[in-house]
Amino acid sequence: MLSVVDTRPHPPLPARLNLAAHVLARGQALAEKPALVILHPDGEDSFTYAHLRALVLGTATHLLTLGLAPGDRVLLRLANGPAFPVAFLGAIAAGLVPVPTSAALTAPEVARLAALVAPRLVLADPGLPLPDDIPALTPELHVWGTLPPHTPPETDPDAEAYVIFTSGTSGRPSAVSHAHRAILARQPMHQGWEGLGPDDRLLHAGAMNWTYTLGTGLLDPWTLGATALVPAPGTVPAALPALLQRAQATIFAAAPGVFRQMLRAPFPALPTLRHALSAGEALPPATRAAWQAATGTQVHEALGMTEVSTYLSGSPSRPAPPGTAGYVQQGRHVAILDDQGQPTPRGEPGELAVATTDPGLMRGYLGTTPPHGPWFRTGDAASMAPDGAITHLGRRDDLLNAGGFRVSPIEVEAAFHDLPGLHAAAATEVQPAPGTRIIALFYEGPCAIDAALLHQRAESALARWKQPRHYQHIDTLPRTATGKLIRRALAALYQKDGP
Repeated sequence: MLSVVDTRPHPPLPARLNLAAHVLARGQALAEKPALVILHPDGEDSFTYAHLRALVLGTATHLLTLGLAPGDRVLLRLANGPAFPVAFLGAIAAGLVPVPTSAALTAPEVARLAALVAPRLVLADPGLPLPDDIPALTPELHVWGTLPPHTPPETDPDAEAYVIFTSGTSGRPSAVSHAHRAILARQPMHQGWEGLGPDDRLLHAGAMNWTYTLGTGLLDPWTLGATALVPAPGTVPAALPALLQRAQATIFAAAPGVFRQMLRAPFPALPTLRHALSAGEALPPATRAAWQAATGTQVHEALGMTEVSTYLSGSPSRPAPPGTAGYVQQGRHVAILDDQGQPTPRGEPGELAVATTDPGLMRGYLGTTPPHGPWFRTGDAASMAPDGAITHLGRRDDLLNAGGFRVSPIEVEAAFHDLPGLHAAAATEVQPAPGTRIIALFYEGPCAIDAALLHQRAESALARWKQPRHYQHIDTLPRTATGKLIRRALAALYQKDGP
């Protein structure tokens, strides 16, 4: 049996579509229901569906008074507050193209990203670094929300709706152009991963400029008529358990690093919480077990990427087998390919690929040709079990070469997941001498662990050629602003053993 799973048809595409109008449609019948709640330490700001709609469509009206033309790009320099989603959807409702960015970027970083996307306008919170020579405007929601609502123009579903940057774990971020059709491709996630319905209150702990937060934390709840809960800027992970309780959250979503930091704080009873969602990188088994012990709920993971969002997942209705990324979501066509582009036999590793017909696939990277051919190769290494469950083996360019054997760093890291005193670990290759390369394990923890214990664990869990030859304790693994491991930065931290 070959490593191909075809669960099509894809979600159908209408002849004309506007992403913002689609997201707001369900809320028209839910005027006074809370759509967005910003959670502060001592209170909250709540926005009903009627208020959200007025803000978005009033913002569209205002943007069009500035002389912008359909398709012009608008750079967003906004923190985790109501202005971010209002500006994002308002720009799309006006026929413009929002470009979210992280509020943590420096001025030179912002300048580089702006050069890639050539925005006509910047919407910014005061005090954030801005690109030079581009008009900037601070959103005035209290004014814009009173303007006459603009009717979102429907367009070709393949037209550009927004541009978002990759996390940059393999170098500089790339600008990814997404179409209006991307919102329809999120339908398989609602039950194939999130277990999300209109009565849910979903709290997402990530930054809004991240695809994971933007989709799972905001667009999906509003598409279904649920309530999106957002921690106020500056909220630390240790404060999240209390916020979950106070806000009566039913679903929690975050990156693995946030789960790990939260679990250092005491947990109150969470009687409304049904389950949690994780994405961005693999959730360590020890973190999963600790979460289940603290909350009595399961964590369901998904695998995806900025270019296509999530397409593999476990869910409340179909949990993923331990150690796997889950199953292909309904409405998708996925394969694991060999170097010649042919599906591998099940059980043999290869490269994950998504059909280029998937409506969630990007239009392309700015400045490059769009995806072509039958498959979009993701760069992720994986293998498929007979039942279709897929095990993620890491990025193909992250695979380690140990004595001529290809080794998954994820497999090496998993061998140490429950070792006392080890909070997180990452494996990579280092060069102790010219022409010599070995596997090294870098790990976080309160203090260094006895090398004998580390070697003993490796010998009991890994074949000889997979065992690290170097162990190094570091304060913090290198990560992006969204919490993803920057594996290629590890080698520069290497400190040679001995004299």
